[in-house]
Amino acid sequence: MYTCANCTVLACANNEPEKMPKNCPMRNASVMEAARAGYDLPENHDFYVNCSAIEGLGYCQWPRLKETVEFCKRMGYHKLGLAFCKGLRKEARIVADLLRAQGFEVVSVICKTGGISKEEVGIPEEVKIHPGEFEAMCNPIAQAKLLNEKHTDFNIEVGLCVGHDSMFYKYSDAMVTTLVAKDRVLAHNPCGAIYCAEGYFKKRLE
Repeated sequence: MYTCANCTVLACANNEPEKMPKNCPMRNASVMEAARAGYDLPENHDFYVNCSAIEGLGYCQWPRLKETVEFCKRMGYHKLGLAFCKGLRKEARIVADLLRAQGFEVVSVICKTGGISKEEVGIPEEVKIHPGEFEAMCNPIAQAKLLNEKHTDFNIEVGLCVGHDSMFYKYSDAMVTTLVAKDRVLAHNPCGAIYCAEGYFKKRLE
C-alpha cells in the first residue's frame, strides 16, 4: 500500500532515491516507466509541457483564474466550455466575460439544464433540499454532452457538486480543469476545513 500522504522523506522531490521507503511507489518500476513514456505521446506532450511552464511562470504570483487564461493561450485554444453550478451563476458570468475579453469563444452550460425533476431519476423526497417542492436535478452528463456537441477545445468546471463534477469529467470529450471546488459553508475554500481540522472543525468532520 502506498502512503505518500504520510511520508516525511520525499525521496522523489529531493532526488534521493537511495532514501526511498520500502512501500514507495517509485519502487514500482514498470508503472514509472509506462507513466514516463506517456508524456512523450503526441496527445500529452505539449499539454503537459505547457501546464508545467505555467506553474513556473506564475508561481506564487498568479491566481488560478490567471493561470487558466495563460494556459489556454499557450495551448492555442479558441473555444472554451464552462460547466457551472446554478449557485455560482454570478461567478460564471464574470469568468465568461473575462474569457471573452481575452479573445476566447465561451460556451456555458448550467447544472440544471434539462429541467428534470429529482424524483424522475430516483432521488428520494426526504433528501431534497426542499421536500415537497419541485427541484431540478443537476445534469452533469448533459453539460458534458452539450459542450462536446460544440467541440470545445478545453472545459472549465465551476462549482459542480461532489460527484456531479466526477460525472462531468467522465463524459467530457475535452480535457477539464477545475476553477472552483464547491464548498458552500467555507465560501468555496475546502482547505479551510483542512486547516482547522484539529480545531474549530474537528467535531464537524467526525
